[in-house]
Amino acid sequence: MQRIRFYYLIKLQYLGFRYHGWQKQPDVNTVERMVERTISYVLERKKFKLIAAGRTDAKVSVNQTYVELFVDNEPLNIEGFFPLLNQNLPPDIRALAVTETTKDFNIINHPKQKEYLYFFAFAEKFHPFCAPFMVFMKEDLNIELMKKGAKLFEGEHDFWSYAYKPKPETQTQGKIDECEIVENDIYTANFFPKKSYVLKVRGKGFKRHQIRLMMGTLFDLGRGLVTLEFIQSTLNAENKIKLEHIAQPSGLILNKVDLDD
Repeated sequence: MQRIRFYYLIKLQYLGFRYHGWQKQPDVNTVERMVERTISYVLERKKFKLIAAGRTDAKVSVNQTYVELFVDNEPLNIEGFFPLLNQNLPPDIRALAVTETTKDFNIINHPKQKEYLYFFAFAEKFHPFCAPFMVFMKEDLNIELMKKGAKLFEGEHDFWSYAYKPKPETQTQGKIDECEIVENDIYTANFFPKKSYVLKVRGKGFKRHQIRLMMGTLFDLGRGLVTLEFIQSTLNAENKIKLEHIAQPSGLILNKVDLDD
């Protein structure tokens, strides 16, 4: 019997604090594992496959991304599948929409724009409830200098220094369309500190740990450990500067993935 395959996009969001990232791994709980288990239950063990628009690290959250779902032999009743999916997913994972697509669509290769947010506060220790959403830095930070440093990442650069363990064949050239530090007015709560900040980064693609390496360098800049000139030198791949400060994952959110038409 010839296989018939049906294609769908699931728009998804999740709080990553209790997960070891997206990708399935032995002996740990991941978002992919929980989503697959839930879909398997809802589809009553029918054959299916999932591919995500990108992977996230442990404790990294996602406000909006896409997962491609392949279902064999029988099409979904989307109106029935969508509410059942949400009813059975854990409370820290939610489907925002389910739409049909075609076999010509490829979520990995399809042009997309990604926006990341990294939330942090400093000096005064914040409420423990903030821990899943932002990072606390105990030292005072020179925010104005960090704002200047963030702008240096904008444009076309070779991000060799910001690619985690790059191999000789790793493509490290890339473009960042927007990179800025501003006061946080995106997420608020009565237990948040009076003032917190967010690094906003937008571009078509990023290497593993790239945003966290950028944030680590900006933290070092704000603490007076490096200079603006040092950041400029890291954007010249010929210098082969290996960066060690990878900022904590819990402040990082993949805010949205936009699929180009």
